[in-house]
Amino acid sequence: MARYNFECIEGHTAGMPVRLIISGQPELAGATQSDRRRDFIERFDWMRTGIMCEPRGHEMMSGAMLVPSTRADCDTGVLYLETSGCIPMCGHATVGLTTFVIENALITPQTPGVLRLDTPAGVVEAHYVFDGTKVTEVRFVNIPSFVFAKDVEIDHPDLGLIHFDIAYGGNFYPIVESQANYRDCADYSPEELRRMAQVLVKLIPQVIDVVHPEDPNVRGVHHTMWGGAPQVGGDARGVVIATPKIIDRSPCGTGTSARVALRAARGLQDIGDVFVHESIIGTTFKGRVEEHLTLRNGTPAVRPSVEGVAYVTGRSSHFIDDEQPFYSGFLA
Repeated sequence: MARYNFECIEGHTAGMPVRLIISGQPELAGATQSDRRRDFIERFDWMRTGIMCEPRGHEMMSGAMLVPSTRADCDTGVLYLETSGCIPMCGHATVGLTTFVIENALITPQTPGVLRLDTPAGVVEAHYVFDGTKVTEVRFVNIPSFVFAKDVEIDHPDLGLIHFDIAYGGNFYPIVESQANYRDCADYSPEELRRMAQVLVKLIPQVIDVVHPEDPNVRGVHHTMWGGAPQVGGDARGVVIATPKIIDRSPCGTGTSARVALRAARGLQDIGDVFVHESIIGTTFKGRVEEHLTLRNGTPAVRPSVEGVAYVTGRSSHFIDDEQPFYSGFLA
């Protein structure tokens, strides 16, 4: 029998849950955070499913785990955990964890006002405003984001022939926008969008192999974005589905980064422009282009930033006893 204890801070960013694991983390092997993510997936993924899935969590649960940094120039390392997997980067969780560690004095950043994070996707800088009791704003400067493929076509059984671009902002996103067989995310219920997303991510590998050009550990499409017209005064609406279950309540940080990269590639946004991205529940993130870049393989990219606000709602302790039924969690 083995019994494990995990202490967590609970909260949300723009309505999307953030469960931050601050104790009970395993020791991981690997020279980089990407390598350690792979080690976590291979040896400790039961921790993710046990803490994030039922009965300790729920199908929308998302969060992060503080781990040691592999770099001297970063304040902490982080792994991003949600019911969909241990993902390379998560924007809303970055806003949340920055808020949680600063408000609870868990980390003293090397540079005041900037929390540097060693993530599996690369170094992420989270700039925050702290009034002494509350972090009132977090703007994280993300990893290079880019358009991976344009005008991908798939015959979707629910929609017919659709086309979309695939962009990367820490995760890969097919971004489905208004066209002949799809008008607006508002035309579908959340459950219909989730079902269409589950089908789409299964069809994509049949037509294109999605692999990050600089990190082969980052591959495949697990998230989708369904676009629509703004409803609360933003510039666009986007509903992100992280298969198999998550319907993101926030506008999604990596999804916003991917959409900013796509807008920049289309000439719709440049340095200094603010893109207000709406979520399924009407909350917003502000996305910006911080600089233009070129990947090592020659792919044009941008370094985006995303701004949002998070809130602490409580603390929790979770015990995992491997003699208990469902100790590693489940999704119904």
